[in-house]
Amino acid sequence: MNSDELKAMQAPIKERYREQPEAAVVTLKAEGQLGDDLSCSVQTGRALVEAGLHPATGGDGSQACSGDMLLQALAACAGVTMRSVATALGISPIGTVRAEGDLDFRGTLGVDKSAPVGFSDIRLSFDIQSDASEEQLATLLRLTERYCVVPQTLANSPRLTASIG
Repeated sequence: MNSDELKAMQAPIKERYREQPEAAVVTLKAEGQLGDDLSCSVQTGRALVEAGLHPATGGDGSQACSGDMLLQALAACAGVTMRSVATALGISPIGTVRAEGDLDFRGTLGVDKSAPVGFSDIRLSFDIQSDASEEQLATLLRLTERYCVVPQTLANSPRLTASIG
């Protein structure tokens, strides 16, 4: 897909959202089925993923770790957003996107109440080859960060509620 094709594809969508802002608000959903052996199966749309404990918390590594899945979602979102922005800018990058994060498992295991539960630091990096200028690559990174849903969600924590019903 080139820049003109992308713009043509998105133009009617953008126009609709300008005219009907409420149409742009979509509720995405995920559902998991509690399983045996400390697991939860989540349908991804393409496959069923069975998540379980990370080896650092007693898992055997045979199931997906939700922390890894969060980083995978971050890398996927950033990669798709970067490709979209690059296409719009007429840049053709190739390369990889990497998301990594630091967890202190003492927090989630309740070993140390002062240890955080969750990631303390997350790093997103791109190893990109392109004939674009340094200025174009800086714009590409800035716009990728700005328009990518997952990093923006992590940076600007949404309200989160939990319930049993």
